[in-house]
Amino acid sequence: MKAVPYFKSPTQFEECPRVMVVEDHADTRFMLRTILERRGLSVVEAEDGEEAIRLAERDCPRLILMDMGLPRMDGLATTRRIRAHAALNQVPIIFLSGHTSATHQMDARDAGCDEFLVKPIDIDQLYSALKRHLEEKKV
Repeated sequence: MKAVPYFKSPTQFEECPRVMVVEDHADTRFMLRTILERRGLSVVEAEDGEEAIRLAERDCPRLILMDMGLPRMDGLATTRRIRAHAALNQVPIIFLSGHTSATHQMDARDAGCDEFLVKPIDIDQLYSALKRHLEEKKV
């Protein structure tokens, strides 16, 4: 089995890993979707934790970008619920947060995230994280 290719042409979405963007701010979701789709990745979006869980169960994404501060169910609780789901517990979760404290980062790791990126997002760091986590997953 070969590793999932990281960058593909936008016309090959059906063969690309699906990335879920969980973010309550529409402009940030749009920015992330644009960045990801320009790299040939397929994107599904959720505005809050409850929607994220519902869509993750339906779509089984290959990777999740999770905002910490979400309405209805925050990113920490959402991550814990995803980790408790047998079919989703190995999906890489990258936290995106404007909170830079070690406590916030530790809380995210304790909830089950695989990586923590600070907002505003450094695009090169995001690409590196995506590549690392998508290429580690086997098709």
